[in-house]
Amino acid sequence: MSLADEYARQREWRDWRAIMAALPPLDGRLVLDLGCAIGDQAAELAARGARVLGVDLNEALLDHARARSIDGAEFRLHDLRALPELGVRADGAWASFVAAYFPADLPEALRSWARHVRPGGWVALTEIDDLFGHEPLSSEAKAIFDAYARDALAAKLYDFHMGRKLRGYLRESGFEVSKELVVEDRELSFSGPAEPAVLDAWRARLDRLALLHTIAGASYERVRDELLATLVRPDHRATARVYCCIASTQGP
Repeated sequence: MSLADEYARQREWRDWRAIMAALPPLDGRLVLDLGCAIGDQAAELAARGARVLGVDLNEALLDHARARSIDGAEFRLHDLRALPELGVRADGAWASFVAAYFPADLPEALRSWARHVRPGGWVALTEIDDLFGHEPLSSEAKAIFDAYARDALAAKLYDFHMGRKLRGYLRESGFEVSKELVVEDRELSFSGPAEPAVLDAWRARLDRLALLHTIAGASYERVRDELLATLVRPDHRATARVYCCIASTQGP
């Protein structure tokens, strides 16, 4: 299964409706979708009346987004770390599951993105916190996942605890936070047994994490299988959370 296929099946597990309902009015507004991937959130935004400019660095994902011919949406290939002049000033900027890839320089990125949003516009960030926070897990499994999270952060690859930090980073970057939501997620943050398709998605995710393989070594398959077994237990409980922060840029 391709990465585009994986993203496509994740759509139904996210509570985009709750997040979209918390946004400022969208009808007729221009919204930047930063890290737009296959255009699922662009489609959600456009369905609510927004004009959308989606940006991503993965050409294969952008090809998938363009092939959908989403009314009111345009997609461009750009690096979010060095956005060129886009020729527009948007009313808002949307970035879902993107912030964690900026573990060392999110404030700098936020200030850069804000230059493409009109004064008084908004930014909405959605991010996971404590991805591997699922109980009950053995002390060995927890230690390996904790080591992986620490090493990914130290290597400036990913921050697995970014969700709880969004509010602070937005404030540090000069934004005024108006809303912070913790939203339901049937894949990342749920209690009870996982659906079969969710379990398949978790297996695919774990198997593509090269650094986790390196850190776990010979224990990788055992630890992977323990987490998968935990996700289908009746007493499974997630401490992982999906956060959304909505903030405004400085006015005139």
